[in-house]
Parts: sequence; structure tokens; C-alpha cells
Amino acid sequence: MKIRAAVLRAMGSERPYAQSQPLQVEELELDPPGEGEVLVRIRAAGLCHSDLSVVDGKRPRPLPIVIGLGGVGLAALLGARRLEARTLVAVDFSDEKLAMARELGATHTVNARDDKSLDAIREATGGGAQYVFEMAGSVPALEMAYRVTRRGGTTVTAGLPDLQARISIQPSRLVTEERCIRGSFMGSCVPERDIPRFIDWFRAGALPVDRLLAERIALDAINAGFDRLADGRSARQLVIP
Repeated sequence: MKIRAAVLRAMGSERPYAQSQPLQVEELELDPPGEGEVLVRIRAAGLCHSDLSVVDGKRPRPLPIVIGLGGVGLAALLGARRLEARTLVAVDFSDEKLAMARELGATHTVNARDDKSLDAIREATGGGAQYVFEMAGSVPALEMAYRVTRRGGTTVTAGLPDLQARISIQPSRLVTEERCIRGSFMGSCVPERDIPRFIDWFRAGALPVDRLLAERIALDAINAGFDRLADGRSARQLVIP
């Protein structure tokens, strides 16, 4: 059967993507479902930083490729709120996103551009947070996340930086303060278990992911959409094929 898809044939194109057009919407031939497979109609998909990391070349993949779309970010805040965390500190460069974080339940917000951002985070968390989530795929963000994690706390990273990226930490503090650094891929989700639960929470108003939606865009506008994602100018964009 024939399908329309956004195909990436070269990584690392120059910005803005709206001009360089790294993704081309093409008509492709899709094989029919094989054994154990089903045919799914995609009505909408979110733009995700994991795909941006393929477009910009930070996470190389064999080409050509039809990128898959998904999403994280402010969703971590919603999850923490759902689990009734008492102190929720959102950190970002964007005042617009920080304002949204406050609307979604953040008790404190800190702009990382502020020279005193580390002090502000420590003050809000009483010296450091028990759990800190880094979702940007940024080495400086991960190092900051580690620095504001308290003794015995856990730093979780779900971002996807350049494969050559390295972080700098003090191993002795990792031991003496009994810290934990762990990764989380796709939210460490078990779809069969978790997605029905997420749907139930959404229907009950306990996981309002619909409030993250900033705009709907056409598939043909996907390159400009990745520009906005890279610039941090949009919380969640929904691609309507």
C-alpha cells in the first residue's frame, strides 16, 4: 500500500531546517502486515527530541530513514505531580515554558540562564532534590542536575546528547554521598502495563497531557517544526498527516 512519510536522507543539515529541508515528504510503498503484525492508521504524532538528535546528526542512524515521532519534557512534571511529589522545581531557559510549568503544578521555577540558578534550586529543595530528571539531552544540564541532587538522591537522564559527549563528576562524592545516576529510555515504559494506566489517569483528569499541546502542524511543515523544537519555542507540536 502507498503511504506518505517524512524521509531523512542526510544528517547534520544546516539550520534553519525550513530552508535546508533535511526531511522530504515522499510517497512510499509499505509492505503488508506479516505474521504477528497489524496495520495501524496514524492520525497524529508528536515531534520529539530523540528524532531531532537524528536529524542534527548527534545520534547517527543508517540512512535513508523514516523517523519515528514521540515526546518527554513537561510530561515528567505531570508524572511527578501525579505521584504527589510535594516540591516540584522546573528548570528551563524559556520563561514561556516555565510559566506553563507553574500552570501544570510546579511549586518553583528557575531560569537556568540566571547566574544564581543553582542557589535558587538548592534553596527551593532545602539543599538538594531527592530526584532530579534531566530531559534536554544537554551535558551542562546533566551536570547541573547532578550538582543539585542531594546526598542519597538519584539523578535520572532521559536526554540523548551527542554520542561523543562526556560528563565530568567527582567519583568520590558519588561514593561518599551514596548517589545514583541512572538512564531512562522511553520513560522506562512497559507499554502493555503502563499505557492503559496512563489513559485511565488522563480520563480521570490526573494526567492532563492535552495541556502540553502548543500547535498542530501539517506533515509538509515538519522541517519548520523541528526548527521550533530545536529553539525550544514550542512545548508540544502535533503532526497531522
